[in-house]
Amino acid sequence: MTDVITRYFSLPEISIERLQKLKEIYSRWNSRINVISRKDMDDFMVHHVLHSLAIAKTFDFPPGTSVLDVGTGGGFPGIPLAIFYPGTRFTLLDSIEKKIKVVTAVSGELGLENVIPLRKRAEEEKGKYNYITARAVTDFGSFVKMTGKNVISSGTENQGNGIICLKGGELGEELKQFRNRVKIWNISDFFSEPFFETKKIVYLPF
Repeated sequence: MTDVITRYFSLPEISIERLQKLKEIYSRWNSRINVISRKDMDDFMVHHVLHSLAIAKTFDFPPGTSVLDVGTGGGFPGIPLAIFYPGTRFTLLDSIEKKIKVVTAVSGELGLENVIPLRKRAEEEKGKYNYITARAVTDFGSFVKMTGKNVISSGTENQGNGIICLKGGELGEELKQFRNRVKIWNISDFFSEPFFETKKIVYLPF
């Protein structure tokens, strides 16, 4: 089950154990509260877990770093990243109560003490964080307007604080206003699965 993850990452035993439990836990919860499409459950480890961990190929969150995962849904990319970075505090925010219920249950079952589920609209959140993450469905400019207020502007030692989004497709028009500031990585440079052919990481430093 975790072979697709361990092909790309070297992880401690406790992280591998937690990743191995993920699909079973989500399958159980998904049958009660639908947060992941059935089609995606078939490819759960690639479409959700590995996709989330693409961020770990480009960013290192040192212990003590704080991350706000906006519109986390069932907990992506926040929960896989929280498994990968146990010393980082992840606040998983979503406005929909049933999704936060799933996040609370999954993180509790895995014993993830670094996950804080938060039911709130992003516009209402006033906390400050080193990084904002999202699997963005909204326009990047709108997302920056909504969440830029939550980024601590002083940089960490090796990478500046900022916004990290998992995006797909053609982004030229969407990112035009940020073209001199954003950095973009093709996830297909890290992972060989066809799913990642058009998937990207977009990073806006503050």
